[in-house]
Amino acid sequence: MLTGQPLDLIPMWALYILTVLAMLVTMEIGYRLTKARQRKSPDETDAGVGAMSGASLALLAFLLAFVVGFASNIAAERRQLVMAEANAIGTTYLRAGYLDEAYRTQARDLLREYTDLRLVATLDPAQRAAALPRSLARSEEIHNELWASAEVLAVEVPTDPTGLYISSLNEVIDLHAERVTVGLAIRVPPTVLLGIYIVALFAMFLVGVQTGYGERRNYLALVVLVLILSVVFLLIIDLDRSQEGLLRVNQQAMIDLQRQLNAPQ
Repeated sequence: MLTGQPLDLIPMWALYILTVLAMLVTMEIGYRLTKARQRKSPDETDAGVGAMSGASLALLAFLLAFVVGFASNIAAERRQLVMAEANAIGTTYLRAGYLDEAYRTQARDLLREYTDLRLVATLDPAQRAAALPRSLARSEEIHNELWASAEVLAVEVPTDPTGLYISSLNEVIDLHAERVTVGLAIRVPPTVLLGIYIVALFAMFLVGVQTGYGERRNYLALVVLVLILSVVFLLIIDLDRSQEGLLRVNQQAMIDLQRQLNAPQ
């Protein structure tokens, strides 16, 4: 279940620069069109353009707040799932101690390897893109190996400790599916991003039209407005890309677990 966004191909710093330029150009187009109309019709007034510009900016602010909240909730769920999965793997590792030696050694070796695979998210983007499909495939192979052993145990040693081990193993498998779904499949929809981007460009166009009816423009205020809106767009993209930028999902719980499992016994 590897999914991507069209914008994933563009680095975030480039997206920010492109957004700033697009808004400035759109604003300038609105300004110059208005000045051209005024030269043809000197008596033409703004006719409520200021109110429309303010309404469009208010709508844009509402949409941005909504999408930031949506992206923040996804990021928070990703962080919670990392902690939950680390706890589930650690519990399964400990409960493997209930098993006979052959099963215990196999289970713990596979769980150590499994923990290493889960840390593919800490790699740099170039390595992660190549390693992620292999990591997911091997993780599912480990699920199958562990579950095959668990089925044998359930028949040969149908005790309460065996049941506890199987229960925690089942949780590990379930959390894998949740992390893959939330981490890779649940993203801010591209159509939503495109829609907000278009609304922002139209709003900047109206701002340009409004300033065109004045005698002078406050360039500093206009540039600051564009920079602020572009930062909010960048924040949404940063939250959506869980392992890029400044707002990465913290993998410390899994790193701590890896260190504990690999510590000398």
